[in-house]
Order: sequence, then C-alpha cells, then structure tokens
Amino acid sequence: MSIEGKAKEAAGFVKEELNEHGDTPEAKKKAQEGRDLRNEGRVEDGKAPKTTEPGNGAKE
Repeated sequence: MSIEGKAKEAAGFVKEELNEHGDTPEAKKKAQEGRDLRNEGRVEDGKAPKTTEPGNGAKE
C-alpha cells in the first residue's frame, strides 16, 4: 500500500462525500470526480475500484 494511493483514496472520499447530496449538475460532477480519484488510489493500492454510483449509500 502506497502513501500516495492512500492519500488519493482519502481525498477522493472527502470530495465525493461533500458533493454526493447536491442536486446540481456541478455537484454531481464533483462527486464523480471524487469517486474517480478514490478509485485511482484504490487501484494503486491493489484494491478493486468502487463500481456503484457516487452517493448511493452502497458499502463494500
């Protein structure tokens, strides 16, 4: 597990969580950007990427 991968996953998680409940297209876009960053960090650390939509409450 790399420090960079963990940092990306954490930053993506925060960005996703901050924007997941927004109703505007901009909020949804930011939530997706957070999910993408989170997945990038997960892949770097050898974990499977999240495949659900951001903010749907699904847990691994």
